[in-house]
Amino acid sequence: MSSQNNDIELSVIVPIYNEEQNIDYLFERLVSALDNLNLKYEIVCVNDGSRDNSLKYLIENHHRNPNIKVVDMSRNFGKEIALSAGLDYAIGSAIVPIDADLQDPPELIAELVAKWREGYDVVYATRRLRQGESWLKRFTANAFYQTIICMSPVPIPKNTGDFRLLDRCVVDALKQLPERNRFMKGLFAWVGFNQTSIIYDRPQRYKGVTKWNYWKLWNFAIDGITSFSLLPLKVWSYIGIILSLISFLYASFLLLRTLILGIDVPGYASLMVAILFLGGVQLISLGIIGEYLGRVYDEVKGRPLYFVKEFYGDQPKSQQNPEIK
Repeated sequence: MSSQNNDIELSVIVPIYNEEQNIDYLFERLVSALDNLNLKYEIVCVNDGSRDNSLKYLIENHHRNPNIKVVDMSRNFGKEIALSAGLDYAIGSAIVPIDADLQDPPELIAELVAKWREGYDVVYATRRLRQGESWLKRFTANAFYQTIICMSPVPIPKNTGDFRLLDRCVVDALKQLPERNRFMKGLFAWVGFNQTSIIYDRPQRYKGVTKWNYWKLWNFAIDGITSFSLLPLKVWSYIGIILSLISFLYASFLLLRTLILGIDVPGYASLMVAILFLGGVQLISLGIIGEYLGRVYDEVKGRPLYFVKEFYGDQPKSQQNPEIK
């Protein structure tokens, strides 16, 4: 590690995917906010396989400001992996992940740093208002947080994204977690340490469109639930017990009715309803088991989390061979 890297206090991680419209204004606000803090900082931008001119603009800003460093990934690995790569390359005493769409105001970093200096290891930003989002988006987001809070033993903060400050000890703990299916909001909570929050109103995206459609959000929710709760697996044991009990009671009723009233020809409709219902229950249970089994399959393969094509900036010693991680 070069001597100029030894005293970096703050690293800001920015995952980038097709954000060419926001990059210049992002750095304008971000650099201004960081300069006002009067501490040495770096901005680690992770280009997650962007297909537009995002990488070009990132490199141009890097040449204008050496505090801006660029990790160019070999392809699109997804935001959670890009964020993990940023944590690997960041060398500051405190690390702040932030989105490139400016829905996380860079000016709030000063409040995060102030709480950190009070002694907190994690300072997360909780959204009070979510401007520019439809009622359906707000409803589904609230439903997801309510669901995962009820199902997970790990207390995951509600209405809280990746925008937060992490002390170096927290980042070092996160880097020891080897799983491939990474739900970072859950991992931030799982490691523990001394945590607190600040409240803010989340503005709408500056320019461009979100990369998260409802299908991606659904799969993201599934990843979060299966990563931090075994309840979907356990519940099917109870469903099986309940269905077996109901079947036993119904069979007893049919036996008594036959003994008292004689043989009764069963109805075709009721038989088909019972068969289709039980078949649907079995397929749902197999699907849930398959979700967990698929994640086990990903883990046992042991593939690297990501590959890096090139790094622009002063490279830390821990990443002298960044192509494989």
